[in-house]
Amino acid sequence: MKSRSALYIVSIMAVSILLASCSPAATPVVTDAVGSASIVDNATAFEKAIGTTGTWIIAITKDLTIDKDLVLEGDFKNGKKDTDGKDLLQRKIALYAQDADRNITARYTLSAKSLTIKSAVASIQHGTFKGDLYVDVVGFQLIDAKVEGNIYFQSDAIKASFVMDATSSVTGVQEVKAS
Repeated sequence: MKSRSALYIVSIMAVSILLASCSPAATPVVTDAVGSASIVDNATAFEKAIGTTGTWIIAITKDLTIDKDLVLEGDFKNGKKDTDGKDLLQRKIALYAQDADRNITARYTLSAKSLTIKSAVASIQHGTFKGDLYVDVVGFQLIDAKVEGNIYFQSDAIKASFVMDATSSVTGVQEVKAS
């Protein structure tokens, strides 16, 4: 099963590299990241992937501990359109592995001093984040994820837009705390 997961991850990486080599050198304000994913297994690669020149999906392949304050920033298109034909934005931190049928095969933990969410329509999915989250944008989601820490929202409107499904949990407080 591990070799199948590894083969799947390597395949995604190869397709991502191929697609990335076809993109223009200039970085637009909103990145068209259709088909792109960053599959990472170390702190340096993770930090690069969550930046403005990263990708819309950041998937870790093992537990990671990063002794820094992290920032997820940049707005990325996910390749889908709304009912008016406009590109949809999305950013996902994937703390899990999956097989070819999209069944979750492993869950991982990302530990950091803090993680500030500045990317539109961002989510943390199917794993654990240890540290405090600071949410500066509307539409942040936890999907089958656990936060071992607090979630601080920049405003009441941002807090009101937060979505957490029934399988997600937060061990600390969820409150507005303007920076």
